[in-house]
Amino acid sequence: MIPLDTSPNLIDQVYQRLMQGIVDLSLPPGHRIRQHELAEQLGVSRQPVSHALHLLHRQGLVAESGRKGFEVAPLDPVRIRQLYEVRGALDGLAARLAAERARSDAKSRAQLEAALRDGRAMAADTPLATLIDLDVNFHQAIYRLAGSPAIEETVASQWPHLRRSMASVLEGDYRVRAWTEHTAIAKHILAGEAVAAEMAAQAHALTAGRTTEERLKASDAA
Repeated sequence: MIPLDTSPNLIDQVYQRLMQGIVDLSLPPGHRIRQHELAEQLGVSRQPVSHALHLLHRQGLVAESGRKGFEVAPLDPVRIRQLYEVRGALDGLAARLAAERARSDAKSRAQLEAALRDGRAMAADTPLATLIDLDVNFHQAIYRLAGSPAIEETVASQWPHLRRSMASVLEGDYRVRAWTEHTAIAKHILAGEAVAAEMAAQAHALTAGRTTEERLKASDAA
C-alpha cells in the first residue's frame, strides 16, 4: 500500500484505505491483518491503525483473530441475501416515491438520468471498483429523487457489506443483466409509473440477492 500523508484525520485515512481493500477484495475474506506491518506499509504509527481496525470490527468487516489480531471477516451468503431482501423493500419504496416526484424535482431527475447513462456506458475493461461505484451511484440517485433522507440513512450502514458482495458478481455476466434491470427501473420512474417502478426495483434487489448468494456458495464450495 502507498504510504499516507500525515494529517489530523489519520484514523479516517487508514479506515478508508482498509475499507477500500476489503470492499474490492484486494484484502480478501480471511486475510490476516498485522497491525505493525500495516503501519509500516502506510507510513503511520500503530495507534491510528488500531483505531481504524476497531471501527471496522464494530461494523462487522473484520473479526478478531488470535491474540490482539484481526482478519477480514468472511462473507456470509445467507446474511448477504437477507440484506438484499431488506434493501428490496426499501428500494421498492424509494422507486415508488421517486416516480411520484419525477416531474417535480428536475435536478434529482437529471442526476438519475446521468447515473443511468454512466452505467450503460461501461466497457468490458471497466475496473471492478468503477463498476461498483456506478451501481451504487444509480441507486443513490433514486434515493435522492425519492426525497426521503431516511431511506439513504438506513441503507448507508449496509453499503460496505453490499459493496463487498457486488465484487463477487459484477465481474461476470450479471453486470450486463443488472444494467438491463436498472434501465427498466429508471424508465418506470421517469415515466411516473409508481407501482411498476416499485415492483421492478424490489424484484431487482431480490434477484441480486439470490444471484450473489449462489455465487458466494459456489465460491465457498470451490
